Amino acid sequence: MQIDFKKGNGLVPVIVQEVDTNEVLMLAYMNEESFNRTVETKLATYWSRSRNELWIKGATSGHYQHVKDILIDCDEDTILIKVEQEGAACHTGHHSCFYRQYEK
Repeated sequence: MQIDFKKGNGLVPVIVQEVDTNEVLMLAYMNEESFNRTVETKLATYWSRSRNELWIKGATSGHYQHVKDILIDCDEDTILIKVEQEGAACHTGHHSCFYRQYEK
């Protein structure tokens, strides 16, 4: 199995779930280098589109994501990572980035 990084101009979306509860924590992006670093270190490493650099989740905040499982979708262009989350996944301090209910 090979991840198709070319389809998204070098980036693939990554859905991040809490391993024990399957709660969706966040959505991020990976390039091939960040994916390989994640596999090697077992620490979630993403590509920051705003800073244009690799980003180890937790390197600044201490809220690391310890990778427990990696799944690839049927089209090989989206990744699902199951993690053990230390502290908050969201930069706002919430456990998940999906903490707000949409209201019309």
